[in-house]
Amino acid sequence: MRDQTLTIEEKVDRLNGQIEGLNRRVADLEGRLATATPGQSVAASAARQETIVPPVVPPRPGKPPGKSPAGEPDSLSDEVIHWASRASLFPRLATLCFLMVIALILRTITDNGIVNPLLGMGLGMGYAAALMVAGWYQYRRASSLAPVFVACGAILMSSIVVETHDRFGSLPIVPAYWTLMATGAGMAFVSRRFSVFLPVSVGTLGMCLAGAAIDYPDPFFPYLFMILLTANLLGYYAGTLKRCGWLRWTVLLVTLAMFLLWGMRLAAVAARRITAAPTLATGWFLPVLATVSAGFLAIALLGIVRSRGEQLSVFDFCLPTINAVGSYLAARVVVSEADGSALALNLVAILFALVHFGAASWLAMRKIDGIPGTNSFVVAGAALLGLALPAALGSVPAAPVLGAAAIGVAVLSDRWGSGAIRATSYLLQVYAVAGMALYFLANGIPASPLVGTVPCGALAAAALVHYRWCRRHVPPARSPLFGTYDKQDLSGAVTLLAALTGAFFLLRVIAWWIILPAGPGGPEVFRCTQSIIINLAALGLGLYAFHTRNREIRNVAILVIAAGAVASASDLLGAKGVPLVLSIFSFGLAAATQSITLSRWHRVPPIPGPESREPDKETASALGE
Repeated sequence: MRDQTLTIEEKVDRLNGQIEGLNRRVADLEGRLATATPGQSVAASAARQETIVPPVVPPRPGKPPGKSPAGEPDSLSDEVIHWASRASLFPRLATLCFLMVIALILRTITDNGIVNPLLGMGLGMGYAAALMVAGWYQYRRASSLAPVFVACGAILMSSIVVETHDRFGSLPIVPAYWTLMATGAGMAFVSRRFSVFLPVSVGTLGMCLAGAAIDYPDPFFPYLFMILLTANLLGYYAGTLKRCGWLRWTVLLVTLAMFLLWGMRLAAVAARRITAAPTLATGWFLPVLATVSAGFLAIALLGIVRSRGEQLSVFDFCLPTINAVGSYLAARVVVSEADGSALALNLVAILFALVHFGAASWLAMRKIDGIPGTNSFVVAGAALLGLALPAALGSVPAAPVLGAAAIGVAVLSDRWGSGAIRATSYLLQVYAVAGMALYFLANGIPASPLVGTVPCGALAAAALVHYRWCRRHVPPARSPLFGTYDKQDLSGAVTLLAALTGAFFLLRVIAWWIILPAGPGGPEVFRCTQSIIINLAALGLGLYAFHTRNREIRNVAILVIAAGAVASASDLLGAKGVPLVLSIFSFGLAAATQSITLSRWHRVPPIPGPESREPDKETASALGE
């Protein structure tokens, strides 16, 4: 009778209370199932649950459901308790404390001289190995305590090796390194066997950091890099597991830091002309560097092949470039300070760059959509070529060679259907022009006219050919860069700017050798001549753009006019006389011509230009107009 006389609100409150009670029972049952041992049946857990959970009491009228008597919500505490139960937090903490107590007891009896350091080392290493073996069996039983045993064993082994070698001197350096390598390999095997990330992470990181800590800051570097290379190989395996990407970056940074330390010490010894310490192992630097570089190259290649067409990780993409550039810079510092053969080093670097291009070609031959990883090796090869060629030939003679290499990279991008490689060719062309320009601005005009004119002319021609090629060949339609962000290939205009820059420096060198005999007023005349060259180039570009109705060249002409305005304005502050008059007049003429052409741009119908007879006429017109 009472149920029939309940109001709608009271029925709703009672229903909410029952639902809340059911939610608590389900959450508690899930927590007990997660922590139950394999031999424990679900029925037993459920039966015990029936005896533990109190019956649901309907909420009293006027009292909100889910509230404690004090009026505070109890859902947060329930969630925390549920998480702690599911993660086995307290059992793991208790196990960790007991394991550390035993380790501290062994440490105490060794420090107090109850046992000698050698026996103490054996006891400690045996205990750490026993913990790792126990962790293996715990993983086989699917126990939640397995990570505690494995992590404690690996950390204790690494710390015991470091302390025993540095403090007591009971463990020689070679067995110390081999012990660390064996620990890391064992932890990687555990991770592979049970597909878990913790063992390989703890083992590799402990091996890497402990190896760097042994004898720091005076380690024996060849042995150290043996263990660091092993750590990087284990990091490559860790990349196959989830949540292990940070491990590869950490190990790589430690390796680069140790190379930096070794190289800086060798350079300091060579600069002071003193005898190097035996731990520096001067004769081992270049062989070790070559070995580690080859190892990184193989790791990067295997990482790209392992991706099987999936999205490439940032580490696999960046590793070839970091490896190539870092290895070359480290070797160049040591070779230059030690009066070594810089030419031989640069030739080896150029050969290494060609190896990267060969690896990129092999990756492209796999015929996978998007050729993943190919541009990673192209970027590395181009960067190494950009560093080694100027060092071997000089900045000015190397510039046209780099410009020709940029054209070759562009042709490969069209053959392989890669928009990213096409963008790399743009960057290489810009780098070639920028390197030559910085050399001229920093060192002035070369003593020989041929040294200044021939490379500038060749570079300008190469950049112009590159631009013409880009306007006759459309970017790949499936490229994320050109298909989404730069659909009209506007970035290809940088090759035209590179050609104009090369032509400017060519005319600049010619003007210098013409004006040089002018006497005391020569520098002032030469300064205004540069402004006149820029303004006349803007004038010519504007007229050509109006004749062919090419908007891209018109926009480039506007940029050149802006550069001419800056140059002519600077002439007002440092020049006078006829040269200043001609500089200002040339800028006014270019600006007036551009104004007239822009005002008549939409009034005159388009005139077919010479490019209309070239192949891919529709594509070139769409890109240019």
